[in-house]
Amino acid sequence: MKLNVLIAPSGFKESLGADEVTDCIAAGVLRVLPEARIMKAPLVDGGEGFTKALVAATGGTLHDVVVTGPVGQPVQSHFGFLGGQGPKTAVLEMAAAAGLRLVPHECRDPLVTTTFGVGELIKAALDAGAERVLIGCGDSGTNDGGAGMAQALGIRLLDNTGKEIGRGGGALAKLSRIDLSGHDPRLDQVRIDVACNWHNVLCGPNGVARVFGPQKGASPETVERLAAALDRYAGVLKDATGIDVRGMPGGGASGGLGAGLCALLGARLHPRYEIVMQYLELDSLLAQADVVFTAEGAIDFQTPRGKIPAEVARRAKKYGLPVITLAGTIGKNACVNLECGIDAYSSIMEAPCTLAEAIEDAPRLLEETAERVMRMILIGTHLEPKTAFLPHHATTLQLAIA
Repeated sequence: MKLNVLIAPSGFKESLGADEVTDCIAAGVLRVLPEARIMKAPLVDGGEGFTKALVAATGGTLHDVVVTGPVGQPVQSHFGFLGGQGPKTAVLEMAAAAGLRLVPHECRDPLVTTTFGVGELIKAALDAGAERVLIGCGDSGTNDGGAGMAQALGIRLLDNTGKEIGRGGGALAKLSRIDLSGHDPRLDQVRIDVACNWHNVLCGPNGVARVFGPQKGASPETVERLAAALDRYAGVLKDATGIDVRGMPGGGASGGLGAGLCALLGARLHPRYEIVMQYLELDSLLAQADVVFTAEGAIDFQTPRGKIPAEVARRAKKYGLPVITLAGTIGKNACVNLECGIDAYSSIMEAPCTLAEAIEDAPRLLEETAERVMRMILIGTHLEPKTAFLPHHATTLQLAIA
């Protein structure tokens, strides 16, 4: 019996896309088991690759557009239209207009980065005739609560003198009033659905500034400034719309973009896998698998809070499957993942190196790590009792690899 290996990873942020990660792991497995049946399911979670993956899955179309990037410079971006029946649905990812990848390392300051380009993407979709807009949140380089997005769509954010505030999360500290009267009227005629991390909230001890601000370049002092600015923003949003976004599930997605989309555009927030799995079939592949590989750039205590490896593991356990996670780095309290369906995890790093070196060498490191892990699995099949990684269709206790 051939081993059925399902490979269902995320991409490695700022390095490899999910498709590339899948191919590297497959190559490593096939070095050990050339007759293995490889099933590939590269996954997206609303971040980079969300638009292209859903367009490809539905036979839709992709459209290029230039928008304002997170540091205020023009960037090449895109949105798509889903294929199939139903309302004309535009799909876009905020990362294509305001993602961390678009923020040069020397410019990583979430006090000033903006989601203005996200609003321009929405406007481009409306100009192209969208009847519904599907937005993926993830991999953001911003922390402005979606304020820039709103500004691009005609919503005015005013200080106590009636002047418009600037762009970026820091400017929210001056916010006094929101004027919705000039918003693009087409927004009232379209349904907006948002795929986001349901665990991310806008404010409080676990608010988005404190949890994700540091990875976007925020110092401890900047984190507290951003948290205070978002607290103020939430209060003004409630005054303007009646919606309290402080602890709203998903409101903290993409630096608070979820809160802005919901309160200012009337968007509906959804746990991202409820959206993604409507278009990317995983369960049928799990039903055929013997072992599952997944991967992400880092595995740590945050992984169980809506990251792809944890979601894959949760679904795989319904089929009694072993799950191995490969990661660029192993972070703080990664061991909690062993309680969430992941059976083993391994870093692809061989020796200390710079981030730039790791990114450049990621394909080789990933392929060779997959090979090493697969060899360890084979060793396990020869131990007593001989039950390790038993194909679920097998009738004996010995793993059969033909």
